[in-house]
Formats: sequence, C-alpha cells, structure tokens
Amino acid sequence: MKKAIKVLSLILAVVMTVLCFASCSGKTDDETKADTTKAPASDSSSEASDMAYVKEKGKLVVGITDFEPMDYQNENKEWIGFDADMARAFAKSLGVDVEFVEIDWDNKVMELKSKTIDCVWNGMTLTDEVKSSMACSNAYCNNAQIVIVPKDKADKYQTAESCKELNFAVEAGSAGKNEAEANGFKYTEVKDQATALAEVAAGTCDAAIIDSLMAAAMVGEGTGYAQLAYTVKLNSEEYGVGFRQGSDLAAELNEFFAANTELMNTTAETYKVQAMLIK
Repeated sequence: MKKAIKVLSLILAVVMTVLCFASCSGKTDDETKADTTKAPASDSSSEASDMAYVKEKGKLVVGITDFEPMDYQNENKEWIGFDADMARAFAKSLGVDVEFVEIDWDNKVMELKSKTIDCVWNGMTLTDEVKSSMACSNAYCNNAQIVIVPKDKADKYQTAESCKELNFAVEAGSAGKNEAEANGFKYTEVKDQATALAEVAAGTCDAAIIDSLMAAAMVGEGTGYAQLAYTVKLNSEEYGVGFRQGSDLAAELNEFFAANTELMNTTAETYKVQAMLIK
C-alpha cells in the first residue's frame, strides 16, 4: 500500500510540474507548436530589406565597367566619374562605405541576384529588359547610341542604311548590341565600350556603337581617339540605376536624387555631362 501511495505521489508531482510550466509560459500547446514554425523577426526583416542588408555589412557594392565619363580610373587607380562620385555620395548618405567592382556587363542581373554586387550604376540604359529584371531608379540622364568610324571615312557613313556594310564592335549585353540587331548590322561582341573603341582604332572592326556620353568624352579632336569620329545617332534613351528586384534601395535613391540636385549639377558640370541631366 505504501508503495502504491509513493507511485501516485510521483505521478501527481509530474502533472503539477507540467501544469506549472504551461501556466508560467502563458501559452497553449497549439501556440507553442506554432512558434516553432516561425523564423526570428530579425531574420525576416533583414531578408525583406535590401537597405538593412547593405547597412548591416557596412558597404554598398557597385557594379561598373570602364566607361568615361561615368565610371573610370584616375592616375591613382581610383574610380571617378559622374556615376562613381554620385554612388560614393549615396553610400555616405546611408552611412556605409562604397566598393566598386568591374563586372561582365552581360552578367549584370546574375551578379545582382547572387549578391556579388548591390547595384548596377554605370550609365545603364533603362531598356524593357532591364526594367523587368531589376528594381530601377528614376531616369536621371539622357543618352543615345552613336556610330563610331575612322575619321577619314565619316563622310561615307551618315545614315544607318549606309552602315550595313560595316562590321561593328559592340559591348556584350548592351543597348549598343540591341541597336546593332535592330538595324541588321553585322557585329562582334566585346568586353566593354572602351574595348569596342580600341577595336576600331586598331582596324580589327570597321565601326563601333557606344553611348553618346562616352563618345563626347573619348572620341574626336583633343581626345585619346582623335582619329575616330561619331556619325549616326541611332536612338534616344535614358539612364537609371538598377538594384535587386524588390529592393527598397531604388526608392531611397530617388529620394536622394530629389534632395541633392545641386550636388548632381555640380558633379555633372565637372564631368561635362551637364546638358544631359534630366531636370
């Protein structure tokens, strides 16, 4: 009998302990089970906010190519240019550092998705393809795709139709490549627009298609490519900055642009792109 009483007492003690635990936690069994399926709030917040992700790691990684006057290196190998300077200022406004990474332009969307970079800020044309694959800022600069040929042949190639006999160098994945295809031009894809110019200067390609801003900075009298000239304007377009799809940084950059028009104008004047800014 005593043994039975001891066993009963032990069972009651265990039951009381379980009831006490449930009472102290203030949760039912169903509520406790439900909690185990939820991710911590901080993790969910970090995944939802690109801005939080960038601030947490302490730097904004900017994908670029060598593209004067937007992104190029000075004699000290520092990245400068209108886009580089504005990216640096935007990063500062977020309270983070900036890091510039040269990318393969054809892989820019993949670089964003893999988080190798946080944005593409490199005189990027806002094509339908770009706008469907990235969260884009408002347009901030006007541009066009321009045909580049040797200066001594410029008079012969003043229309798109006359250029169809030429073999073009175009940057892979660029708006220039799109225009080559749209006009039925023969073309060879190269790493970037600077390489496209070098191909024409070397005579390995007959012509190139590059951005009008780059053409104004790098082609013609007083530039490094005085022997080249730009002729046909193939289109009109606009530049924007691209972030990962769903990123809250695009809206943040729009606010930065709106609040810093004086800085944008001063920087544009420094790199001679003043007339191209969208007011």
